[in-house]
Amino acid sequence: MTGERVPIGRRVAYLRVRRKLSQQTFADRLGKSKSWVDKVERGVRSLERVSTIWEIAAVLRVDAATLLGHDVRPAEVAERGEGVARIRAALSTYGMTAGPDTSPGRLAQAVAHAWDTYRHARYPQLMEQLPALLTDVQRGQARNPQAGRTAVVDAYRVAAALLTKLDEASLAWLAADRAMAAAAGDRVLLACAAVQLGPVLRASARARSVLLAAAYRVAPRDSDSGTPQELSLCGTLLAQAALTAARAGDGRAAGDLLDEAAEMAARVGDGHDHCRTAFGPAAVDVARVVAAVERGDGAEAVARHEAAIAGDGWRWLPLEHRAAHLVDAARAYLMVGDAERAAKALARAERLAPAEIRHRPMARDLAARVACHPDAVPVIAPLAHGLDMR
Repeated sequence: MTGERVPIGRRVAYLRVRRKLSQQTFADRLGKSKSWVDKVERGVRSLERVSTIWEIAAVLRVDAATLLGHDVRPAEVAERGEGVARIRAALSTYGMTAGPDTSPGRLAQAVAHAWDTYRHARYPQLMEQLPALLTDVQRGQARNPQAGRTAVVDAYRVAAALLTKLDEASLAWLAADRAMAAAAGDRVLLACAAVQLGPVLRASARARSVLLAAAYRVAPRDSDSGTPQELSLCGTLLAQAALTAARAGDGRAAGDLLDEAAEMAARVGDGHDHCRTAFGPAAVDVARVVAAVERGDGAEAVARHEAAIAGDGWRWLPLEHRAAHLVDAARAYLMVGDAERAAKALARAERLAPAEIRHRPMARDLAARVACHPDAVPVIAPLAHGLDMR
């Protein structure tokens, strides 16, 4: 949620759901009509009279400050802010802090552990790990820029991936840029670093050309003889470029790029994680869902989502990837007016990877929107209880 502040209408809807009140029951207790409640929750009607706000707060059994959003931030939001501040501080040290060098072997283990934490969507734990890891990486780089470059690039990559999830675009860009700088001169490492540029640059007009340049630089001359690493990196970058094309409204280019990625995915197969990409046919299938959402085609996105999760490859995707996809599926269901299935998708995502909903601002905002919809109430209520969205 922008600025972590929920509009008062959504706040009313969320708190009403937490109290397990229907719109009609809530309206009756206020002496208002159901239509009046619906308009307030959708933001069509504003709440300006202090006396009305106090009456609503009394029925919902909360302080007026809570209703207005002037109370303390939810625990997850506060935790996220503190974690991001520590990561920002670590990125600002530039290897200038004193301390012992970490051996290349131990650094590689720490990076692998960070990626495993990310793949399981354990974002709070990763926020705890990253400051020390980044400090060690930068200290080692300052003393020997060429030592352990793969671990250095992967450390900045996982930082960029997490910061993108947390909607920290400027810090994500900084981490991705550090990865690109550390990878200079090595086409495979540059492709690895460029993978994290996709989500960071997706709204940029130049994103597609940057991603395609990286993709074709690492592409094998003959796809039949390309290594799984080359095919995974190239295919992932093509899929990223497709999503930038879809956001720009170029559906044909997006489809062509995804078809090209699908050919490479067929050679790689599912169940692998070459170069931290989790690339394979299932990854391309879920990318097609995101592309349809970006184009605003909810019906196509829903159809592709339901086909994707029915396939065998779905279960081979990392937990983070599956949970993120379910959030995208919820967006698609809302596009076609199916709030109930949107709520089910979010609830399933929360069961798979709670932090994907609790710590990702976009997912929290989506959950707040779904909680306002009367059709979603029976499904979203348990999730709403767990999310302390003030």
